[in-house]
Amino acid sequence: MPNAHPTIVIERCAEAHIDGLTVLYSEPSVAAQTLQMPYQSRELWRQRLAQRADNERLVSLVAVHQGTVIGSCSLEQFSRVRRSHCAGIGMGVASAWQRQGIGSRLLAAVLEVADNWMNLRRVELTVYADNLPAIGLYQKFGFETEGQLRDYAIRDGRYLDVLSMARLRTMP
Repeated sequence: MPNAHPTIVIERCAEAHIDGLTVLYSEPSVAAQTLQMPYQSRELWRQRLAQRADNERLVSLVAVHQGTVIGSCSLEQFSRVRRSHCAGIGMGVASAWQRQGIGSRLLAAVLEVADNWMNLRRVELTVYADNLPAIGLYQKFGFETEGQLRDYAIRDGRYLDVLSMARLRTMP
């Protein structure tokens, strides 16, 4: 995939990115599309990163432009033995950078690890049913809707549905 923004780097999430993650997920339009609570503290993000530091089943990446975190994507393999062929994805992209290929770059990077390093068969996610750009992105990478979960989460004081989506990889 051509790199439309050569100054954007995809790298493993580290302590240096804590402030950037705090800002990214404090952005109302970003928090609204995730299950994150608004106004989370830097300390909460630091604790999350510290808890995950030695988890080999977790790949957490950030997109960085000139030192600023503009997106993140995590892939976590399930720890249960009978679900170890599966992982879940969560991601967010700063509103100013949406629809510019950042989500595609992050998703391509974590799926490359899922396929070629973790040998995962199934990657799954949930997405708000009204988030058409994100649904389109996931479909572009082979995710299919498996169901609709009604009144799944609260956003803007209302219960909203999410789609359960998954990508199944044909094993060699």
